[in-house]
Amino acid sequence: METTKSLTAPKRRFVNPACSICEDEGRVTVTLEMPGVRKEDLEIKIEGNELVVLGKRTESVPDGTFLVRERRSGDFRKTFTLDESIDHEGVDGRLADGVLILSLKIKEAALPRKISIR
Repeated sequence: METTKSLTAPKRRFVNPACSICEDEGRVTVTLEMPGVRKEDLEIKIEGNELVVLGKRTESVPDGTFLVRERRSGDFRKTFTLDESIDHEGVDGRLADGVLILSLKIKEAALPRKISIR
């Protein structure tokens, strides 16, 4: 009796880390899923008005033939446009448990402020 492999998934030719962006308490937080990415394989920079995340995801290839392969390895580049309210000097990041969290400070002048009435 011959068996056939009927499990398939759409093919993707690039690595595109999923992300979420949230604003709260004077900061914008960008969270990117980075499973299998090492800190040494990441580069984060600001070019003009863009936040650029470059990296490489490597994956060990098991013996045998993939039936389903949703995780991809390879280079990636993710770019975010920054508006004038972001302080380019107030950016920091951390990578833990396969998640990259970038925290971008909002300039004081761009934050809402309360106006007192006399």
